[in-house]
Amino acid sequence: MKKILLLQTKHGPYHIARLEAIVDCMKNLSWEVKSVELSRQSLQYKWVNDITDQKAIISLLKDKVPEDVSFFSLSQQLLNTLRKIEPDVVVIAGYGKWIFRLALIWCITRKIPTILLSESKEDDEPRIWWKEAIKSFLVNKYSSALVGGHPHQRYLLKLGFPEDAIFIGYDVVDNSVFHPEKIKKLPSPIHKPYFLSINRFVTKKNLLLLITAYTNYYQKVGEKAWDLVLCGDGELRPQIEGLIKQYQLEHHVHLPGFLQQDEMLPYFAHAKTFIHASTTEQWGLVVNEAMAAGLPVIVSNRCGCFEDLVIEGVNGFGFNPENREKLTNLMMRMSSGEVNLEAMGKASLEQIKKYSPKFHANQLIKAVKYCFFKQG
Repeated sequence: MKKILLLQTKHGPYHIARLEAIVDCMKNLSWEVKSVELSRQSLQYKWVNDITDQKAIISLLKDKVPEDVSFFSLSQQLLNTLRKIEPDVVVIAGYGKWIFRLALIWCITRKIPTILLSESKEDDEPRIWWKEAIKSFLVNKYSSALVGGHPHQRYLLKLGFPEDAIFIGYDVVDNSVFHPEKIKKLPSPIHKPYFLSINRFVTKKNLLLLITAYTNYYQKVGEKAWDLVLCGDGELRPQIEGLIKQYQLEHHVHLPGFLQQDEMLPYFAHAKTFIHASTTEQWGLVVNEAMAAGLPVIVSNRCGCFEDLVIEGVNGFGFNPENREKLTNLMMRMSSGEVNLEAMGKASLEQIKKYSPKFHANQLIKAVKYCFFKQG
């Protein structure tokens, strides 16, 4: 029996959904699947999910935070695990972390094929030629790649990665969890119509602009205005609270805090429109979740998911995240009664169907088969 090993930082709810689909699909090929995470803990992502029944998951550090463990110790744990499993192919979630580069080197020295999971796109940050040259050298050591969407595919192509070795389908969630038929019966957390946004409270999520755009919207529409719900937490919370107080919006902008997936479902169930305003975003899986909940979406055109998920005027709208007036106008348009929100929500549901865990698993299998075809 051949073995496939997946290597990532931590398993969140959508990683587990993908893993279950991969295990299911690989059974038909008589492949064994193991998914290695660095730790159950993360300073950045606070997901809590039970992996007790997930026999395919191995946690190298268990409940220790990776930042509290020396690179040498973590390296030894990883190398021992790789030697023990003896995989036939290794799937690596990116190339930015040194520990992932170590896994790549280990595979190269043993002539084990590797699959890159990538959601980097060219406009994520300013690009410097010599760094891009190093990156090009690095990514081309992988045998094939599974990427989020077309912007990510184009970036890999620019780095010199062969087109026939790139497969689309990395960024998916378990759509069934969010389906309107499952969640509409949940009690509404807000007893007024509302826009919904879910983010970490960090600069790139552009929440200060979102609040000022909402303020302009509220001033123009008055008491008929929808409320705004900002789920999440982070370093910018004091600034966000201060801005809400400054604009006297305490009764209209709601901050329920960081929520686990099941706690977010009532907010998805009763929102009118979902907004994602990031100035930079490699993908934006929360947009998948909102569409799976049958919501119309307003999405920054800097989000990696925008090109593949948003059909302008059909299931939502895009906007330049630096254009506050445009966002204000889109809020006014969505709440005006002139937009068929129900039709847009149904279009979101239809559009997101393709981006399922099974699609992810099947695309990964294509990437695996390409590795062995290439080896020949």
